[in-house]
Amino acid sequence: MSTKNLYDKNAREKIKSLVEDIKTGILVTDMLSKPLSAIPMTAKEVDEHGAIWFLSRSDSEHNKNIEKDRDVQLLFSDNSDKEYISIFGEAFIETNRQVLNELYSKVDDAWFEKGKDDPKLTGIKVNPKEAYYWDTKTNKYITLFKIGMAAAGKDTDIGEKGKLEL
Repeated sequence: MSTKNLYDKNAREKIKSLVEDIKTGILVTDMLSKPLSAIPMTAKEVDEHGAIWFLSRSDSEHNKNIEKDRDVQLLFSDNSDKEYISIFGEAFIETNRQVLNELYSKVDDAWFEKGKDDPKLTGIKVNPKEAYYWDTKTNKYITLFKIGMAAAGKDTDIGEKGKLEL
């Protein structure tokens, strides 16, 4: 696996590509406590600045944790395509109704009783500070073949990994 570190615009593009492809990740808050507070979340959008957006309830544990400490870790994993990304960033709670309406879709009704008008509806915006990724860039069958070739002593590149600095 080759190493390819990316910076600024290229790093934001890699984050956007992987997060939008994988969609659901784990949001870790209150990182100084044990055990860690971790919850699955579906990314609604990765904006042009590289911020990752989620919807959340104002009374959730992770919202309360973010109000105390903005540092968060996001972990996205797609085992079938062998794509992974770990993102460290700073989270902010968003209450602007225009922003929330843009992020909201009908499927979100499962979490919000009153839909877009639910008073507990908030957004979480995560501004990435640093990330690390692993990406095979091929489907799982080609990756397995390449792993087999490497095990047989053949020099083969099974993908790339690297640090993303923003």
